[in-house]
Amino acid sequence: MKAPTLLLCLGLLGPLPAAVAQAPDLVRYVQPLAGTAASTTLGALKHGEGTEHLANTIPAVGTPFGMTQWTPQTRPSETKCQAPYYFRDSLLTGFRASHWLSGSCTQDYGSVTIMPITGRLRTQAAAYAAGFSHRTETATPAYYQVSLPKYRLRAEMTATPRCAMLQFTAEQADSLYVLVAPNSDQGQGFVQVNAAKGEVWGYNPAHRIYQGWGQPAGFSGYFVVQLERRGARGGTFSGGRASGALSLKDQKDLGAFLGFKVAKGETLRLRVGTSFSSLEGARRNLAAEVPGWDFAALLAQNKAVWQKALGQIQVETALERDKRIFYTAMYHTMQQPRLFNDVDGTYPVFAGNYQNKKLPKGNYYDDFSMWDIYRAELPLYEILRPALVNDLVNSLILKGQQGGWLPIFPCWNSYTSAMIGDHGTAFIASAYAKGIRGYDVPAAYRLMRQNAFDQAGPADYANGKGRRALPSYLRYGFVPLEDSVQEAFHKKEQVSRTLEYGYDDYALAQVAKGLGKTADYDTLTKRAQGYRRVFDPTVGLVRGRHADGRWGAPFRPDVREPYITEGTPRQYTFYVPQDVPGLARLMGGPARLEAALDTLFTKNEYWHGNEPGHQIPFMYNYTAAPWKTQQQVRRILAEEYSDGPGGLSGNDDAGQMSAWYVFAALGFYPLDPVSGEYLLCAPLFARTSVQLPAGKRLEIISHRASPGAQYIAAVRWNGRPYARNFLRHADLMQGGKLELDLQAAPAKKWASEKQSWPSGLSAN
Repeated sequence: MKAPTLLLCLGLLGPLPAAVAQAPDLVRYVQPLAGTAASTTLGALKHGEGTEHLANTIPAVGTPFGMTQWTPQTRPSETKCQAPYYFRDSLLTGFRASHWLSGSCTQDYGSVTIMPITGRLRTQAAAYAAGFSHRTETATPAYYQVSLPKYRLRAEMTATPRCAMLQFTAEQADSLYVLVAPNSDQGQGFVQVNAAKGEVWGYNPAHRIYQGWGQPAGFSGYFVVQLERRGARGGTFSGGRASGALSLKDQKDLGAFLGFKVAKGETLRLRVGTSFSSLEGARRNLAAEVPGWDFAALLAQNKAVWQKALGQIQVETALERDKRIFYTAMYHTMQQPRLFNDVDGTYPVFAGNYQNKKLPKGNYYDDFSMWDIYRAELPLYEILRPALVNDLVNSLILKGQQGGWLPIFPCWNSYTSAMIGDHGTAFIASAYAKGIRGYDVPAAYRLMRQNAFDQAGPADYANGKGRRALPSYLRYGFVPLEDSVQEAFHKKEQVSRTLEYGYDDYALAQVAKGLGKTADYDTLTKRAQGYRRVFDPTVGLVRGRHADGRWGAPFRPDVREPYITEGTPRQYTFYVPQDVPGLARLMGGPARLEAALDTLFTKNEYWHGNEPGHQIPFMYNYTAAPWKTQQQVRRILAEEYSDGPGGLSGNDDAGQMSAWYVFAALGFYPLDPVSGEYLLCAPLFARTSVQLPAGKRLEIISHRASPGAQYIAAVRWNGRPYARNFLRHADLMQGGKLELDLQAAPAKKWASEKQSWPSGLSAN
C-alpha cells in the first residue's frame, strides 16, 4: 500500500503530535460490539421503553467521522429503528457499507451489502443466510473477521474514510459467488456487472425521514466493487430470480453476482469505493484511498489512524475494564457527523435535487443528531479538534445557504425537523464563544437569527424549515398546550420546546453580544428566561400551561406527559443549563435546588438513557454540596456503563451517551457548552494526559488517600490552590496540570461557597 493513502487518512485528523504517535496500543481496548445488545443497566430497565433498551450501535469498521462504516449484517433492510447488526442474532447475510446513524432509532440509507457464498448460487437472503458464532468473531475499529462454517469461508474487512477492502479465504475447493445488493426497501436502485473485469457498480437512492418522509433526498449511495481476480461468471438477480442480464434497475431485492472456482486456501480480495455524489466519485475515492491489494498494509495504516485518534487522551489505571469502557466510548464519539464529500471536494447540494458542488477547501459533513450531540459529543471535539469543528460549522452554514434556512436536525443531507429545539444555533454559538471562528461569522449569525425571529412560509415550514411553534413561543413567551405542533414528527411537547428554545436564545444572545448587536442581545436574553413561565411554584416543577395562564391538570410529576419530550415533568424541570442559579431561585434557593435533586435521585427518577438529564448530576455544583455531584457521577459511571454488548444504558445517539462517559471519567463536564465552563467531578483515572492543539497538553492527576476514594478534598491548577468547582475553556486550552486530592468520605467544605460556583444568567 502506498504511503500517500495513509497520509490522506491521517490528514482528516490533522497533524500528528509526536506524543500521540508513541502511545501504547489503544485500539485493542475498543469493543465495537458494545451497545449491540439490549442494555443491562439499572436505569434502562426502569425507564426505557421498546427500542430505548437498545444502544443501537454497530461494530463499525471505518475511520473517525468517515463517510461509510462497514459492518457485519444480520438484518437485511433499511428499516427505521432497526440497526444492521444485533448481538443476539445468529444468521449473517453479508457485510454492509452502512450509513447507519450510530446509536439511533432512525434508519440506514444508501447502503450496499456484499455476501460471499459457496456451492450453488442462491440469491434470496433467507436461502443464503449463514450461521456464525461470536467465538470466531473479531471486531476492532479497523478490522473485522468471522468464520462462516456453512460456506467454509473466513471473511475479513478493513476500511478507509470512503472505501474498504474485503477478503474471503476458502477452506475447501469450491465455487465461490460474491453477491452485491443495494439495500433499497422501496424496490429502487441500480446495479451493473462486468464479469470480464471483475466489477460491479450501482447505487441506492436515499429517501427523506421525518418531515418529507419517503420523498427523494436528492442523492444516492453510489458504489463500485472491484475484484482482484478477473474472468468471472456474472449476472444479476431480483429476489430468487437470477439471470445473465448485465444490469438491472428498480426491482425488488435486486443485486449482481460474480462467480469463480477457488482452490483450498485461496483468498479472494475485493475493494469497494463509495460516494454520495456519483459513480465516478466512488471510482475516484477508491483510486485515491485503496490503490493496491495489500490487505495487511491497509489494515496497519487504518489501525494507525485509530491509534492517533484514540491517543489524544491517554489514561492510566490498574483496572483494564475501565480502559475498555473508556476507549470504546471514545470510538463511539467518532462515528458522526459523517464525511459527505469525495476526495476531490465534490458533495451533493443540501436539500438539492441530485446536484453536486465542489468545496474550495475543507470537508463537508452531514448526519448531525443535533438534539443529542450539542451537549457533550461536539464540545469534546471543540477541545480535541477545533479544525474539525470549523468544518462542521462551515457545513451547517452551507446547508443554510443552499436550503434557505439553518436546519434543525440535518440528516440524510435534508431538512428533518426531528426532535425539538434549534440546537444548530447552540452548537455554532458554543464554537464561537470558544474562539473557534474559521467560518463566515456574519453569515452564520444571519441564519441563526432567521430561525429565532422569522416564521417560515407554509410550504417551507411543511418541508421542515424553521422552528416549530415559533409564533406561539414569541406571542406567549412559552408554547401553550393549545398549540399541538402538528407539523412535526414530535408533536406537542410544549414545555420541553419552551425550555430548549430558551437555551438556544441564550446561546444566540452570546453571539449577538460579541457582534455588538445590543437590541438582539437584550431581546434574546429576556426570551432565555422563559423557563419561568412554565415553572409552577406551587409544585416546584415545570408543568403544561394554557394560553390564558391556567396550569394543565391533572399534574403527574413522574409520568411521561405529552407536553414533555421523552420524559417526565420532574426530569425536564432541571433542563435550564443557561440559568441554574435562576432555577434555584424559583425553587427557593440553592438548598431547595439541592433537595429537588436529592428527590429525583432518591425516587430513582433519574434516567441516564435520555439526553435532557445528562447535565443533572453536575447541578449540585450550584449548591453547597458539590460532593453530591462527585457521588452521583461515580455511581452513574459504575451502574450505567459496563463491559460487553449490553454496556450502554440507552440509545447512544451518535455518540452523546459515550461522550458523557468520556467527560465524566476525565473529571469535568460542559453543563452549558456556550459558557465555556466545565463542572468538576472526581476523575475516574489515576492519571490522564490530553493532547491539545498547538502542542499543548493537559495533565489530570488524582491523588487518592485510599483505594476507591472519590470525593474532592482539594484542587491545584499548575501547582496553585484552586477554589472553584469548574474549569474555564480558555484556561484548559492553554494546557497545564490539574491535581485533585481525593478522599473516601465527602469533603463537605470544598467549593461549598457561592464564589466557587459556576455562572448563569442570574447571579448565584
